[in-house]
Amino acid sequence: MNKVMQFLETKVMPTAQKIGSQHHLLAIRNGILSTLPLTIIGSFFVILLNFPIAGYDEFIADFRPVLDIPFRFTVGAMALYASFGVAYALAGHYKLDQLSTALLSVLAFLITSIVPVQVTEPVAGVIEAGRWLNISSLSAQSLFGAIVTSLLTVEIFRFFIKRDIRIKLPDSVPPMVANSFTALIPTLCVIVLFWLVRHVLHFDINSVITLLISPLKDFLVGNSLFGGLLTIFLVVFFWALGIHGPAIMGPIIRPMWDASILENMEVFASTGDAYNLPTLFTEQFIQWFVWIGGAGSTLALVVLFMFSKATFLKELGKLSFLPGLFNINEPIIFGAPIVMNPILIIPFILAPLVNGIVSYLFFQFHLIPMIMAKLPFTVPAPIAAIISTDWTIMAGVLVILNFCISLAIYFPFFKMFEKQHLEQEKEQSQSKTA
Repeated sequence: MNKVMQFLETKVMPTAQKIGSQHHLLAIRNGILSTLPLTIIGSFFVILLNFPIAGYDEFIADFRPVLDIPFRFTVGAMALYASFGVAYALAGHYKLDQLSTALLSVLAFLITSIVPVQVTEPVAGVIEAGRWLNISSLSAQSLFGAIVTSLLTVEIFRFFIKRDIRIKLPDSVPPMVANSFTALIPTLCVIVLFWLVRHVLHFDINSVITLLISPLKDFLVGNSLFGGLLTIFLVVFFWALGIHGPAIMGPIIRPMWDASILENMEVFASTGDAYNLPTLFTEQFIQWFVWIGGAGSTLALVVLFMFSKATFLKELGKLSFLPGLFNINEPIIFGAPIVMNPILIIPFILAPLVNGIVSYLFFQFHLIPMIMAKLPFTVPAPIAAIISTDWTIMAGVLVILNFCISLAIYFPFFKMFEKQHLEQEKEQSQSKTA
């Protein structure tokens, strides 16, 4: 076992850290995360539009079009905001003018994603004659296209700045004005390039990228049990090495997670049916039904520690309980520690996998509807599970069931770990007496 741990520490960990610190991947992660407040607030409006109370739909019928607006301009335009965030983050890494670069990225994304529609005959009460933009292309369906467009835009901008191909003004000109002129040549290049590709050659970048990424997305965050379990395993595996699991997986998996929950929210907003949504293995599925207390389902271990005979474990359990209730488990991961611990690593990986299988079966047999909202990760799991599944009480029951399963899995390993600590405390006590 020690040889395995040494191999992981010397070979796997450095490679994982290099991947997690790659600047393009970091920009994607940070840019997507910057849209989190918009997604959460948009989720609340989805919930507001769909309270499972008799007569509620009739009560808000006259207000529904107005109440739907915040959702349409948050979740419904998420790719637009992501294009700004990703470009802003990458430009910061390159020490470029972040505002100019991010705005140029938004422009490039709009050019590649929207084809103006000419309406020649007005339809009374529906649409007037004129040239219209279809904003549905700004939603989650174009998220991957927005990411690629943003990365290309920043690299084009950097190409010109690095080679000093720009309009220069005297030093006496204010920096904001000088930066605007500096961006003129890159802006012209980006506009012409993406205009030619999308509107002259009729090459739809968003559709092609979505098509290419779809097999991986459908496998890891779709409805495949094996793909969902692989995602769960990789996150806890990296945590077990002492590396922030979501930080490593985030640049790859987060765009897929966000696209999936946004698609679920959009379908639910239009149909009101939470049982027939596109994606099961969203981040929220894992958050509420698998990560009970944080990655590794560690709240169960925290509770076991609280009743331990070993003084250190008992105190650590008390200190970790309140953060664990709100899904923050760094105190237990690094305090026990679970990291590189040959005893606790086993249940740390096993418990989430079992929880994932049990939860998958509940959803497959339609005992619980699918996830239709995105709540802050600090909401206690039973409450968040109920709200996120269209106010389904059975979802809270499943969380409690999975917590009990985690308790059972952790218990024998906890006893072994406790025995070690009791022996250490006994030795320390005897040495002090002597």
